[in-house]
Amino acid sequence: MFEPYLSQWQLQADGAPIITLGSRLLPVRYKGKPAMLKIALNDEEKFGNRLMVWWRGDGAARVYAHDGDGLLMERAEGQRSLLHMAQHGEDDEASRIICTAVARLHLPRSSPLPPLASMKHWFRSLPPAAASHGGLLRQSLASADYLLATPQDIVVLHGDVHHNNILDFAERGWLAIDPKQVTGERTFDYANLICNPDLPSARDPLRFTRQVALVSELAGLQPRRLLQWVLAFAGLSAAWFLEDDDRQAADAQLEVAGLAVRALDAGSATGN
Repeated sequence: MFEPYLSQWQLQADGAPIITLGSRLLPVRYKGKPAMLKIALNDEEKFGNRLMVWWRGDGAARVYAHDGDGLLMERAEGQRSLLHMAQHGEDDEASRIICTAVARLHLPRSSPLPPLASMKHWFRSLPPAAASHGGLLRQSLASADYLLATPQDIVVLHGDVHHNNILDFAERGWLAIDPKQVTGERTFDYANLICNPDLPSARDPLRFTRQVALVSELAGLQPRRLLQWVLAFAGLSAAWFLEDDDRQAADAQLEVAGLAVRALDAGSATGN
């Protein structure tokens, strides 16, 4: 799979392959520099590669070459990890870094847009899940329906913001990788951050309250609107996990949805 691109771009393998559900990656050397070769296996990853090209290294990893399913981009060589920071007493600082990186991605560009999916298409898994399982998924769907009917601040989204998709590129700073093909309200990307299923503390009520306040302030968001997006996205994430028969992960996301419901109810009771 890698060989045609190794030959085409005169690359030297520089590590073991990395296997994900949607792609195959190989650390390589390109003109003496560390780089990453990514081969997309599905349409979502292919469109994500095109978005990486569109960003032109502004807020995202710099792309050296792109052809068909293959993408050659700069490799993150920094030693810091946002997930490690969030798990070891630097949760707020990690969120500050991510919010800064996401804001750069949302800036308008003059280049023609690549093909992008709508938010309605992105949420297509939530209605059938809500119909089948009810409960918090119905509340998540109601929130999503309201938000999709009242769009604000439409931008090109990353679509999968979490602590492992913003990497340390040393002197180039913190940059994004692995975007999806979606456009919509910018608040969506920040809700994704708060729901990160790789972070067990996402379900901690005190952490949740602090993060909603912090992210709202950093990104200039309405806290209630952010909570509504958290509720919608947590339900969508749970629906995706249910499609994969991962009930445990789905239940964890529904815990986050429950935190959002309680925060929204408390705000309504106080008039906020």
